[in-house]
Amino acid sequence: MGPDHRRPEEVTMCRNPSKYALVFLSLALFGLIFLLGNIRTVEKWNCNRISTLDQLQRTFQTSFVHAPTFHNNSSFCAHMGQKPSPEEKLEERYLLDSIAWPGPRTSSNPAPLRLTSDPVHSLFAILPNKGKKEWCVGDQLEVLVQMHDFQGRPKHYGGDFLLARLHTPELGAGVAGKVLDHRNGFYSALFPLLWEGSAQVEITMVHSSEAITVLKRLREKRPDRVFFKSLFRVGYLVETTVCNMCLPPDDKPLCNFTDLYTGEPWFCYKPKMLGCDTRINHSKGGYLEHLITNKEALLFQSGVNIKVQIHASGPDRVTVLPPKKDKVEVKKGGSVKSDAVKVVPSGYYYGDSWRQLGGVKMHQFNNSSATQCLKDKMIYLYGDSTARQWFEYLVTFLPELKEFDLHSPKNVGPYMAVDSTHNILLNYRCHGPPIRFTGVTSSELRYVSNELDGLAGGPNTVVVLSIWSHFSTFPVEVYIRRLRHIRRALAQLLDRAPGTLVVIRSANLQVLDQQVSLFNSDWYSLQLNKVLRAMFKGMSVMVVDAWQMTSAHHLPHALHPPQAIIKNMVDLLLSYICP
Repeated sequence: MGPDHRRPEEVTMCRNPSKYALVFLSLALFGLIFLLGNIRTVEKWNCNRISTLDQLQRTFQTSFVHAPTFHNNSSFCAHMGQKPSPEEKLEERYLLDSIAWPGPRTSSNPAPLRLTSDPVHSLFAILPNKGKKEWCVGDQLEVLVQMHDFQGRPKHYGGDFLLARLHTPELGAGVAGKVLDHRNGFYSALFPLLWEGSAQVEITMVHSSEAITVLKRLREKRPDRVFFKSLFRVGYLVETTVCNMCLPPDDKPLCNFTDLYTGEPWFCYKPKMLGCDTRINHSKGGYLEHLITNKEALLFQSGVNIKVQIHASGPDRVTVLPPKKDKVEVKKGGSVKSDAVKVVPSGYYYGDSWRQLGGVKMHQFNNSSATQCLKDKMIYLYGDSTARQWFEYLVTFLPELKEFDLHSPKNVGPYMAVDSTHNILLNYRCHGPPIRFTGVTSSELRYVSNELDGLAGGPNTVVVLSIWSHFSTFPVEVYIRRLRHIRRALAQLLDRAPGTLVVIRSANLQVLDQQVSLFNSDWYSLQLNKVLRAMFKGMSVMVVDAWQMTSAHHLPHALHPPQAIIKNMVDLLLSYICP
């Protein structure tokens, strides 16, 4: 070895390691004592900055949350949860049969666009009044629709989703028609004639039968196309994982958040480092892409085959004469008794005001009369954002109803408003998962049936339910199961407090494009709406038919209907409360 050319101080340091080790050890011990002494201060700082950190963490974590690859098994998601009884299985079978949809023969190769339904080439014609030369109030108008493909050739099978409306814009009048599928390319649209004057027929193709086939497949095979996530946290350690009602059956461990009372299933993938009991919130994760092929995407084109009107082959209007005295009995105000017509809608618009057919008499409320109607009432709104819209409308409409700040996340809730002068309490709470809201704290994830079990009820209690939109991506069996739990809780509530008023708001139409169609199509809403009406039929509940109230109105469809429609909905609610 050569001579040692190290500097003297280097040699000294190497020869006295114990001296420097003691120095470093003393510094480390001092740092530990300082940290332990100030840990409460650090924790307090952390709590004060929690919302800012949450926002940063969500932004950072979202980019690393990936939806899992789903195993296409239609029965896996539909039959989770508590095992249904034989009676419940029978009812489920009946409900599924009642919404069975006709269409083209299923094939592995979808039809090319040129062979699918084209609203531009399709036509409708007003049929003559049987044995008469004129139409009168109380008659029924029948329209025949024939569907053609893009080559102009007639279709020979059914399954197209059509909407029908009869309206007189200058009178602010409109009514939804009933569409009958003859399953051979022909459809009938039936309208009751409820007002005098010129009335125009409007037929719209929402989706072709070929597009419905794609929507069916997505509903049964891809319940994961909207995915959810939850944040797990202990101190500064944060993890985000994917959640859903049914997760792919792979080897990843799961956190089971199934509700103990209803058995409603909900799962999240277990964080790698944290326990399942560290979950702090629930949020919508996102929407999956590339769900359909390029060929199938041609079936969902705005302005081509999504909500496009079909033209008449001849006149599209009829002139309606006054009712014949021996034909129909007319109520004061021009409305017709519902038993005088064959097709009986829930109601119709006249002067832009909804007129209910059958049941309660509709009233128009101003803020003073509405306040008097709700005096001494407790109103509980449960559901999705369409129920929240009613809460927001009432708070704006009633000047003395003041919202109480619960420091709830915006657009999430829960919300509460109070009018102490008139003893009015208004509450809103969203339903339990699946819910596509952002930032719902774990403690506020509550199922409607459990909330109903906690209500005392009584003649001053009003319960409003609007539960439909967030179930559109799941098999119908999932929705049936959820409504079954709610129905059971409502039956128990009405047994212990018979004076309780229960009002159910149905689904409504909305604006559609390709993306919305794949997740929230009106066809999905129509199917859920039929199930909803059937499951609560015969119960002591009132219905606000939002489907017909949006279908019959001249304003554009929207998930959250315009205020003019909301006013009519709330007026009907108040008419139920104060008949």
